[in-house]
Amino acid sequence: MKASSHTMAIAQEVEQISVAVAAQKTSRETLPPGVPSRPGRPAYRKDIDGLRAVAVLSVMAFHMGLSGCLGGFVGVDVFFVISGYLISAIIVSDLSSGRFSIAAFYERRIRRIFPALFAMLMLFSACTLFTFFRVEMVEYAKSLLAAATSVSNFFFWQHSGYFDSPNSYPLLHTWSLAVEEQFYLCFPLLLLLIDKVFPGRMRATIIALSVLSFASSVVFVSLNPVTAFYMPYTRAWELLLGTLLATGNFPRLRAAWQRNLASFTGLACILTACLVYRPTTPFPGWSALLPCIGSVLVIQAGQDGDSLVSRCLSWRPLVFIGLISYSLYLWHWPIILLHKSGILLPMTAMPPKLVSRIEPRHFDDIIEVSLSLLAAVLSWKFIEQPFRVGRLRWSGKRLFAFAAAVVILCVAFSASAIYTGGFPGRMPAAAERIASYHSPQEPFRRGSCFITPEYSMKDYDYQKCLHLDPEKKNYLLVGDSHSAALWPGLSQGLVSANVMQASVAACRPFVSPQGTADCRTMTSYIFQTFIPQHPVDGIYLHNRWESQDIPGLTETILWAKQNHIPVVLFGPVPEYDAPLSRLLAYSIAWKDPSYPAEHRISEPEIMDAKLQALATKLNVHYISLYKALCGKEHCVEYVDASHQTPIMGDSNHFTESGSVYAVRRVMGLGELP
Repeated sequence: MKASSHTMAIAQEVEQISVAVAAQKTSRETLPPGVPSRPGRPAYRKDIDGLRAVAVLSVMAFHMGLSGCLGGFVGVDVFFVISGYLISAIIVSDLSSGRFSIAAFYERRIRRIFPALFAMLMLFSACTLFTFFRVEMVEYAKSLLAAATSVSNFFFWQHSGYFDSPNSYPLLHTWSLAVEEQFYLCFPLLLLLIDKVFPGRMRATIIALSVLSFASSVVFVSLNPVTAFYMPYTRAWELLLGTLLATGNFPRLRAAWQRNLASFTGLACILTACLVYRPTTPFPGWSALLPCIGSVLVIQAGQDGDSLVSRCLSWRPLVFIGLISYSLYLWHWPIILLHKSGILLPMTAMPPKLVSRIEPRHFDDIIEVSLSLLAAVLSWKFIEQPFRVGRLRWSGKRLFAFAAAVVILCVAFSASAIYTGGFPGRMPAAAERIASYHSPQEPFRRGSCFITPEYSMKDYDYQKCLHLDPEKKNYLLVGDSHSAALWPGLSQGLVSANVMQASVAACRPFVSPQGTADCRTMTSYIFQTFIPQHPVDGIYLHNRWESQDIPGLTETILWAKQNHIPVVLFGPVPEYDAPLSRLLAYSIAWKDPSYPAEHRISEPEIMDAKLQALATKLNVHYISLYKALCGKEHCVEYVDASHQTPIMGDSNHFTESGSVYAVRRVMGLGELP
């Protein structure tokens, strides 16, 4: 309650400052309090800060992996439109009054963007010296070099698709800042040239550039989606939409009903994209129109007057989040990755009574949101504000010298890390070896018998994965990625049996189809076609079980009993809040053998007890993988006495050796024939 009261007090203080700035009709983007605005500059609008809050919270939800906001990446597109609107209004205003200065414009951009960015880069770089291993440090140094020089979009274009392996790049989110800076490096010069050489043609030029940029976005989404995502020329139209809005190219909404309809439709477009889009949605291209046009409608409606949506967006907590949105955007992603790496507070460090009331995944969300908000508030209060309106509001040569010095410092750090191969000697050799462990995907038959999001059921090899051996007993393993990780152990351990595999990522093995299209296709085929036509000696069910799975699991087991098909239910495996190999490496580096156990989450043990009770009730054979691998205080972490191979490839999936070890352990207990 005290923290909440303090937050509201800060919000009220911010609100008072905002009202004063609005009364003076100054632009929060460019002018400190007390400096009078010029004609044409946009007045401060609380609803735009509220829209910023919607954008940054959407991005955070996506990066945190919240299932209800898988399209949250469109928040960046909302930011682009807002930025284009505010900055273009200032440029065009200064051009029309004859006061535009390239140097002054770049000075404002440096003051707005660089201090908080540089603070994040330097602090996180210092953190990597204690938490990153050599290979990671070299890759991080390359991305730091790109981020500090505003070309990170080109770096990530060459190294990774945005949705491919985001956890490998703590500075991945800086790609959008690079796109903006590249746009604003060229756009003012272009407008200045048009104003001097082709007076009166500015609007036509902006429209033409918008159309060309959007066309390139549509084309490249089909030809090369990664290029379409990262390139400034495929994104420029989103910023130019804001420019067209700022220069009065959209109809005025003078009637209250028009503003309400437009703003409600616009907000609905943004939220629909957040909720409906997926990482597999072709983007940007046509798909980006929904959040971008939605942003235009909201901003235009608020520009012409009040509306219900603008009042909602002007709610004080939203406005406050909008005010700190830039710092929140900068800090949330590194904090999320630090937490996922096992660096931050583990759940076991919390009081037991609190732990019993919070699910581990919710605990992760709480930690990541809380620390991100704290870092954002501190960054906004002590870095953004002093450089923009306080004692550090430098200008001219002093500001440019500061920016150049920090860039040089980042370049020197990056060059040193790359040249030395990641600053060797920081971590013991044994820790480096365990941290670099990667379990190959081939044993899990990914892309043939295990369908992941980058594949589809068209790739499923029915003949290979569902081959019946007339000389052996035939068992069918059905489930998600956990079943795929268990298959190597079953196939190698049950030498007298033939274990078939039907695995789809994040797919529950239920007789009533649910989940993704591939999941529904697979489970429909298995339970409605394959098993009725090809009698098997038993079904193995394995999944990353959750409490809400019990009704569907019960239905599936009862269906199997009615059809006289034996069922073996495999319980959950031990899980950690970070990759086990990384936790083991830290335990070696920091001489703390208990470190992995501190990061083991309690949910699988609780779920194991629930499934054991269900199996007893339904009289079905149950195998507790958790009890086979864990005692009261310790779980198996290595599969060998020499501690060379972790049992887990990440935080909750067996390695191939781990799978074989687990099955042999179960067989040693007499749980499998």
